[in-house]
Amino acid sequence: MPVYEYNGLSAAGKKVKGIIDAPTPRVARTKLRAMEIFPVDIREEIQMPQKAEDPLTKFFQRIRPQDVSIITRQLATLLEAGTPLVSALDAIIEQTDNHALKKVVAQVREEIKEGRSFADALEPHRKVFTDLYVNMIRAGEESGALEGVLLRLADFTENQTRLRNRIRAALAYPIFMVIIGTVIMGFLLTFVIPTVSQVFAEMGQTLPLPTRILLGVSAIFRKFWWGLITIFILLAVGARRFLQTPKGALQWDQIKLRLPLFGKIILQGAVARFARTLSTLLQGGLPILNSLDIVKTVVNNQLLAQAIEETKLAVREGEGIAPALKASGLFPAIVTHMIATGEASGNLEQMLVKVADAYEAEVETKVTALTSILEPVIILAMGLVVGFIVISILLPIFEMNQLVR
Repeated sequence: MPVYEYNGLSAAGKKVKGIIDAPTPRVARTKLRAMEIFPVDIREEIQMPQKAEDPLTKFFQRIRPQDVSIITRQLATLLEAGTPLVSALDAIIEQTDNHALKKVVAQVREEIKEGRSFADALEPHRKVFTDLYVNMIRAGEESGALEGVLLRLADFTENQTRLRNRIRAALAYPIFMVIIGTVIMGFLLTFVIPTVSQVFAEMGQTLPLPTRILLGVSAIFRKFWWGLITIFILLAVGARRFLQTPKGALQWDQIKLRLPLFGKIILQGAVARFARTLSTLLQGGLPILNSLDIVKTVVNNQLLAQAIEETKLAVREGEGIAPALKASGLFPAIVTHMIATGEASGNLEQMLVKVADAYEAEVETKVTALTSILEPVIILAMGLVVGFIVISILLPIFEMNQLVR
């Protein structure tokens, strides 16, 4: 449904502006008059495109988790100050600069005006508001503690975004080095080496083994680059389709957990998300079974999701969370011990927060340490490759100088 931006006058004669959701401009004007707003100017601000968007525009107008976190905290602040929900959403719409997010919030506001609950109004926008978000809002509405739930959601989203950004920042330099090194190697093998090979061909003498290897690799790149690219694309497409199947996703998740160095970091990151999300849901008032249903979707690992599903079945039969998690053999012993202590003492939520804090800090530390090791390793590997190319080029020149002497 289109969203219209309007300028008008209130019943008291004051200038007002805002956004309204309506199928046509005529219906929008009718709705504004019903709100005792007399429109002076109304125009369609945002319309869901029927054709493909400009990729650059789509990139800058995408709704990021931090955008949702910001409006969540602002909404909690407004509600704590006694502002009605619809008026608070009006304020959010007016101050946000992201047009895509503005459209979504405007549609949510209109659905609330039509009598739907806040959670039901968020339901159609699952790409923006996750299952965790919607279910937390629903629990907050039912318990009458919506402001507190919104603050917990804002804290949760900010914490996850902060950890993700730190990991990305730590990995940015090694990834950049790999890309630059690949481009340089491709340039040398495709353009520089062929020029040098012509000089060697005119020498009419037997070339050293390293030089022959280098010229052979360069010839393969020049003559069969299209074939190499085709093979790479086919392998990438095939791997992607395989990983989209349940069997492929499960096998890939098993491989990730067994990777040297990286496997433990991946497991610890998943455990941290599990603990943080479960704690947030339980603090928000959701039942344990519903919370486990949501948590298994955020660990991003089929193996762990199966373990959580088995834990949910065990809890339904009256068992505790800790024994079921321990039986899976995937969760570290210290995690199951801390959860068991939390269940026994009645402080499960606080214990889960401690687990999340500990593992998030450990993941960040290990990623930083790993990248500090990767950086010199990447530089060394690039140096060896460049050194091999230089030696391969210089060896025939040295041999030619010896012959001249």
